[in-house]
Amino acid sequence: MHDVAARAGVSIKTVSNVLNEYPYIRPATRERVEQAIAELGYQVNLSARNLRRGSTGIIGLALPELRLPYFAELADSVIGAAEREGLTVLIEQTGAERTRELAVLTSAQRQLTDGLLYSPLALDLADLTSLRLDFPMVLLGERIFGADADHVTMANVDAARAATEHLLARGRRRVATVGAHPGEASGSAVLRLQGYREALEAAGLPFEPALVAEAWFWNRAAGAAAMDRLLDSGVGVDAVFAMNDALALGVLHALHRRGVAVPEQVAVIGFDDIEEAQYSAPTLSSISPGRDQIAQTAVRLLRERIDRGDAAGPPRTVVAEFTVVARESTATS
Repeated sequence: MHDVAARAGVSIKTVSNVLNEYPYIRPATRERVEQAIAELGYQVNLSARNLRRGSTGIIGLALPELRLPYFAELADSVIGAAEREGLTVLIEQTGAERTRELAVLTSAQRQLTDGLLYSPLALDLADLTSLRLDFPMVLLGERIFGADADHVTMANVDAARAATEHLLARGRRRVATVGAHPGEASGSAVLRLQGYREALEAAGLPFEPALVAEAWFWNRAAGAAAMDRLLDSGVGVDAVFAMNDALALGVLHALHRRGVAVPEQVAVIGFDDIEEAQYSAPTLSSISPGRDQIAQTAVRLLRERIDRGDAAGPPRTVVAEFTVVARESTATS
């Protein structure tokens, strides 16, 4: 810093003010300092600066399983959004296990981070008291609503209804859904099943439990197994709404293996619009749930909490916008 001050012809304090982005510095002075920094290749000691500010510049991101494409792509979007805010992301994987999801909230990692983006799958409404925290947190996902924390979520019911209506608009009347979680009271599966049922009801079609295939793990193997069970049951199916794209890719695999043409015999739509949906054969129609909007909004809300030092202010809820992305798997001839 001494060398930068000497090169720019200013005091060390002025260099410090420029590095810390103080607003009351003349533009010409700021330009001289920044030019000296560039010429000398000066690197800011972020650890020391953050220590003075009482912050680390790091936020946590707790996700269930990075092996699932949606969460991997969400992590990528969060990292990009955080970088634009000058933040680094520390990722923690919970495996969708209740004990690990709770442990994240009290682990030593919280001493290293200024706040947490938190996406639980195993917790439920009985765990609301565990989410009353003394550090900034933004809740992600659909497992818990009503917590005393900012919450960024998807329009699960409306989006699932739109996906089902997309199939119905193409003349399909035997629409199955894959990914149900019987007995659950909250979560994405419950909400997406609700949207599916609303679309059927609006079209004047009966809800048939035989067309609902459960899949507790939302991956390709579970999707393929569920589709096999539907076909083996003999229930007539001319379309499938899979509750995420990994399930849908498994459905496509099972249909191809059984010689069922997509979309001619069975149309398929997924949910999440992962990158792989553009490259499957046929390409997969899907719901784009606003992943980038979710990431950007969550990081912005968390940054605001961190900057204000306000972990306990009134909670805010943001529902991301979705779109139906039509591809070959639901094409009409």
